[in-house]
Amino acid sequence: MKFLVDAQLPKTLATLLGKAGHECRHTLDLPEGNRTSDGAIRALADKEGFVVVTKDSDFVDSHLLTTSPPKLLLISTGNISNRQLLEMVEKHWPSISSALADSSFVELSQGGLVVH
Repeated sequence: MKFLVDAQLPKTLATLLGKAGHECRHTLDLPEGNRTSDGAIRALADKEGFVVVTKDSDFVDSHLLTTSPPKLLLISTGNISNRQLLEMVEKHWPSISSALADSSFVELSQGGLVVH
């Protein structure tokens, strides 16, 4: 799978996904870095087949209304440390990966994984 990690998430998350064998980019890797607009992120995801990984509910709205981006992993854990986030993603990764293979919208929250 290919992942594009949004600005409000740490680059170490992109690194973790890359080490798991996935193609992964962070907005910091894009020409405009963390200033990349949501529209540009959606366009890149649409064109190149990235799953957008974000905390931004604007992507939920656009996904539900226009199916852009085509696949979405929403991180709705609230404010937790980067270490806690990485541990949570690692813990749930088999379920996240499986859910994204079958669904276009998956959410990781403090309570666990929700497949929409």
